[in-house]
Amino acid sequence: MDRNSVTGFVLIALILIGYTYFTSPSQEEIDKIQLQRDSIAQVEDQKRIERETLEAQKVAEVEMTEDVAVEALPDSLNEEKLNDQFGSFANAAQGEREIVVLENELLKLDVSTKGGRPITAELKDYKTYGGTELYLFDEDSSRFNFNFFFDNRLINTEDLYFEPNFTTISNDGEEQKSLSMRLYAGSEDKYLELLYILKPNTYLIDFTVNVVGLEDLLRANNQELAFNWSMNALSKEKGKDSQYLATTIYYKYVDDNFDYISETSDDVQELEASTKWISFKQQFFSATVIAKDRFDKVNGQMETKKLESSKKYTKFLGANITLDFDDMSNASFPMSFYFGPNHFQTLQAIGYDLEQQIDLGWGLFGWVNEYLIIPVFNVLDNFNLGYGLIILLLTLFIKLLLSPLTYKNYLSSAKQKVLKPEIDELNAKHKDGDAMKKQQASMALYKKAGVNPMAGCIPMVLQFPILIAMYRFFPSSIELRQQSFLWADDLSSYDSIYDLGFEIPFYGDHVSLFTLLMAVSTFLYTKYNTQTAAMGGAQGQQMKIMMYMMPFFFLGFFNNFASGLSYYYFLSNIISMIQQWVIKRFFINEDEIHRKIQENKKNPKKTKVSKFQRKLETHHDCLRYYRNNHR
Repeated sequence: MDRNSVTGFVLIALILIGYTYFTSPSQEEIDKIQLQRDSIAQVEDQKRIERETLEAQKVAEVEMTEDVAVEALPDSLNEEKLNDQFGSFANAAQGEREIVVLENELLKLDVSTKGGRPITAELKDYKTYGGTELYLFDEDSSRFNFNFFFDNRLINTEDLYFEPNFTTISNDGEEQKSLSMRLYAGSEDKYLELLYILKPNTYLIDFTVNVVGLEDLLRANNQELAFNWSMNALSKEKGKDSQYLATTIYYKYVDDNFDYISETSDDVQELEASTKWISFKQQFFSATVIAKDRFDKVNGQMETKKLESSKKYTKFLGANITLDFDDMSNASFPMSFYFGPNHFQTLQAIGYDLEQQIDLGWGLFGWVNEYLIIPVFNVLDNFNLGYGLIILLLTLFIKLLLSPLTYKNYLSSAKQKVLKPEIDELNAKHKDGDAMKKQQASMALYKKAGVNPMAGCIPMVLQFPILIAMYRFFPSSIELRQQSFLWADDLSSYDSIYDLGFEIPFYGDHVSLFTLLMAVSTFLYTKYNTQTAAMGGAQGQQMKIMMYMMPFFFLGFFNNFASGLSYYYFLSNIISMIQQWVIKRFFINEDEIHRKIQENKKNPKKTKVSKFQRKLETHHDCLRYYRNNHR
């Protein structure tokens, strides 16, 4: 990219930003428009209320008529109607809805007798960003249903009433709360049981489906039951965009690694093999079902759908799962539910690779987080320090760890800076000549002086995995959730010192001070490096332009990111500049480097040439031969 292209790009960006700013309505105009909208909304609300009232009256009249008709029917006809619809489960079609509470120190689970299903799961140690109780799902938008054929009828458990039996049992001195929900099929020795067991101090619920005295039911369904589970994920955090990008379905096949549905698009996927677990994963919390053995792939399906028009929910998450009862004489299907936080150690302790649903980065980047960053962070966290100080200490640790690489990188830059005048002479000498000859002459000078121009790249490459690992670590760390530092009220989300009141393309509707500090420090760090490094020639100038443009890209890119990440990058830049100043002031003498280079030029040492360099030189020779013989 030449200078004109870069200049044009910058001008276009400035025009777009200026157009957005100057064409934005004033506050007075905004207030006037809002007043008009409020007036229209009031009129529309009044019409809607009148319309709903009229419809409610009509419905009430119809229901009253139906109630009169039903009361007029003999009881025998009512029973006949229920028998036609539900068969042996007709007695369970009528009842009173009750809520039974399963609760320990961490989790409160409300279970309804209608459907025998959990309708809310409250995490007692957490709150939403708005300060209210934190629920993983609610009754209105969730589904928990088993369906099967029996007596030539399709039965859905969500339509029927279960009979609860709540007990507290002692197991090895540990009290466990047990809830049995039974759906009777005409007699007490024939029933479908949903058994919940909640132990102390855990987010894990043991859940077992027992089919008792209903062998005909299992035969009619090929020894399988279909389980339909879905929910609309409730919005809990500060930024909805970040929740969209972190909410999806993770799953693990029994004989394979974990996988997930893309967070960026709506999707429906069929299960291709037997599955160990399926997780409705949100930014910091998950609702997960885990089979003791496996879920069958038959009719297995998962679906995600973004709910952009809703303020209350972020995404629809749904799964259809098949329970395969291998033994009809002991028809029991044990599994577990995890309703809790996406905390690495908590999920890791459960097993089955559940911690892999925390996005720490793929491959090497994930390993850096798992085996370096997280252990160090946890050690610092044990001292009960503020998280602003913990991030500072973590940054110092990483910079200290990388200091040998930083020294190598700076030493290489210093050597190239010393050789820059001679490189400039070669460039001037071959200005109008063969570019290949100029390149070979430069390489010969580097080789003669004992300088490897690629030496500075290796330390940079080695530092790159940590840079990317930290990019993944901060937005995924539940420890930083709702933790404040200075002006930031939540280090896991963006900080804002000023709300603009309008949206700037590629930037947002607020000003993040940590992002500004990070961008300014990046500019200063870039300026310092370009002054101390040898970056001559047209390519060097283009590189400088690109490096100076990076802070402006960072302003837009990181403005909506976790403030803890911007704070870390800001600290990293400041510490890097201090490191380089110390290295230059106390450890590197450019005059001594120049003297050694001149000695190397007089008495060049035979250096070992790598395979890559030999291939590169061979390629250059072949290219030069081709050009000389095909002009």
